[in-house]
Amino acid sequence: MKIRILLALIFANLMQAQKFYFPKTAVTDSAVLEKQMPLLASKLMAQPQVLKLKKTNRIAFSDNMFRLQMVAKDYKNSIATLSDFRSQFADHNMAGNKFIAYEFYSLAKIDEEKEKIPFHNALQKTFNKKYESLSDKLITKLGIAVDGDVRNTRKIMNEALSKQKDKDSIDYGSALALCNSYLNYKIYSSLKPQIVQLVEAKDQEKFIIETKDIKTKNRNTLTITIVRKKENTSPLPVILTNNIYAGSFDPYFGKRAAVYNYVGAVVNTRGKRNSNDENNPFEHESQDLYDVTDWVSKQPWSNGKVGMIGGSYLGFSQWAAVKKLHPALKTIVPQVAVGIGIDYPAQNNIFMSYMLQWINYVTNNKLTDEADFNNFTKWDSINTKWYKSGKSFRALDTISGKPNKIFQRWLDHPGYDEYWQKMVPYKGDFANINIPILTTTGYYDDDQIGALSYFKTHHEYNKNANHYLVMGPYDHGGAQSFGFTFVNGRPIDPAARISIDDLAFSWFDYILKDGKKPALLKDKINFQVMNTNSWKHVPDFEKMHTSTVKFYLQDHKNASSVFNRPTDKSFVTQTVDFKNRDQKEIYHKVSKTDSIKITNSVYFESEVLDKDLIISGNPAGSFKVSINKKDFDTDTYLYQIQPDGKPFLLSTHIVRASYAKDNAVRQLLEPGKIEQIPIKNSILISKKIEKGSKLVLLVGVNKNPNWQINYGTGKDVSDETIKDADKPLEIKWYNDSYVEIPIYQE
Repeated sequence: MKIRILLALIFANLMQAQKFYFPKTAVTDSAVLEKQMPLLASKLMAQPQVLKLKKTNRIAFSDNMFRLQMVAKDYKNSIATLSDFRSQFADHNMAGNKFIAYEFYSLAKIDEEKEKIPFHNALQKTFNKKYESLSDKLITKLGIAVDGDVRNTRKIMNEALSKQKDKDSIDYGSALALCNSYLNYKIYSSLKPQIVQLVEAKDQEKFIIETKDIKTKNRNTLTITIVRKKENTSPLPVILTNNIYAGSFDPYFGKRAAVYNYVGAVVNTRGKRNSNDENNPFEHESQDLYDVTDWVSKQPWSNGKVGMIGGSYLGFSQWAAVKKLHPALKTIVPQVAVGIGIDYPAQNNIFMSYMLQWINYVTNNKLTDEADFNNFTKWDSINTKWYKSGKSFRALDTISGKPNKIFQRWLDHPGYDEYWQKMVPYKGDFANINIPILTTTGYYDDDQIGALSYFKTHHEYNKNANHYLVMGPYDHGGAQSFGFTFVNGRPIDPAARISIDDLAFSWFDYILKDGKKPALLKDKINFQVMNTNSWKHVPDFEKMHTSTVKFYLQDHKNASSVFNRPTDKSFVTQTVDFKNRDQKEIYHKVSKTDSIKITNSVYFESEVLDKDLIISGNPAGSFKVSINKKDFDTDTYLYQIQPDGKPFLLSTHIVRASYAKDNAVRQLLEPGKIEQIPIKNSILISKKIEKGSKLVLLVGVNKNPNWQINYGTGKDVSDETIKDADKPLEIKWYNDSYVEIPIYQE
């Protein structure tokens, strides 16, 4: 057995170190590059690493293979492989269409060779034929699907090539990356601008698209895009979207509404497109959207009824709009709505490094800075540089090379204070929101906490709220119309594979056109139970589960069960040295092939479950701790270890201890005193856990480049530096601490 393991390790290392011939002249000579890339791709296609994926991960295999086939100029087989990939990736008219640019290119190359015609003519012929086969819903997405950034793809390809300077060989990983970047540049440099013009020409046949500037009562300028189907000549309800991501998505959002037989109106926020006003994200939406709603409701193509839709920032915008509700606004459909001040730019009062990357994305120019935003290497480097430096979180923008006043202003409000409260409805404001609302979010949605916060608060202050919720195994994109059949690398139940677009517009038909209520909405909360292929429908969150079990911070090997309250009081001591910035990651092996990262965490594992159970709802609970400082940030993970040993992340929770009881008022901890930290605003999930599984709970301290670092002095965390670290943080986790897990039983 030891010999087999040794041989396997040697083979793996040989594969990792394997080199392929790739002449250094290919870096500087485009003719040599064009000759060598198909040869390189052909070699890669025959490698065991690629072929092995066909058995172990079919979706990853197809994803790699269709790209390599295209680089190798095997266009016929690439189309078949791409079709297989898309059928797994998305099985309805949603996300699979994002790969249509690859299909256009391959089909055009086949026609170019077969009919001996110029590529330009072949592409036009291919486009026209393919266009006729597409549904109206897919046609709306064509513009964004083919709108690749040629300059950025060239930059990425050149960066990959530069790594091969003065080398005559290339390793496996670098070769795959080069093939991918080469292909992207090849496609978009060949297709644009011709295919963009072809899409625009087809749009002109089908739609009336107008872009104009409007003035608000405060004399601010906003750019708005209006889209109507030519065949719809009578006034219709208007579906309004407020879009800070100005660019190719503006006509898409408008066309999406138009093909469902509405007028689509997409307004850009202050400072975008033709607006020379100052761009301060989130701050003016409530005021501006009242005026925009008033304007669109009075246009000749409007019947006076307005609905709103959109996800993320666009979802937040709808809650901003109902803070001062215009009479013409009849319904909103907020999807994965940012909970401003609640889950972004700080989640449970802990600011995230990502906020600076996002601010630059939407404020660097009048549209969006895609190249900068998608330069993950750059932003990882900036965040790591800050982390290694030990400087204050306030220094992050300076370290990035571009001081940012918006970033600094947000940091001035670490609690959920009036600055955040004035942007959206707050407490009693929700009592006045009496229009019908449909919220969508997902178990893997980055803004789930925000989306649910609006839903919960609305029902808390308005007992008759006509507000429905739909949740399933969707990520941030999937719950705002781009649905996938695989999420986080795992297939979702067939029952969950719904079109969020169809759901949203059937809701608009119900409210704005006296249509039928969507069949899925059988109660106020409608959620898909993962691993059961079924949906459930309940009136409130308490009905999502029938009981709870408490997972105590104790070792089941030394107790009857982690689910029984400990008879003897004890604690586990954890030490975290904030001065150590070269800490190696620590992993806990949960099976022969799988591990869980436990850096800065304490690991607790349950006994093997002797029956199936359904976890359904938000884990809650309370930590009893004593620390030697005034504050710290907790970091909690709940895993299922499946019967096959594979870990499955169920829920997470992160919070600043001093804000855990009240997110608006900081209450510092007393060093050495046993304190209680409530667990609220955790990630909600609904999933069947199979018999033979175990549950794993990780509790620990947030310390990584993606978030602020709380050194525990009690000062504003944004101003603390590594000099404030002093002695290491010591935490006593008492064994009567628990995470309360919601359980549903038939």
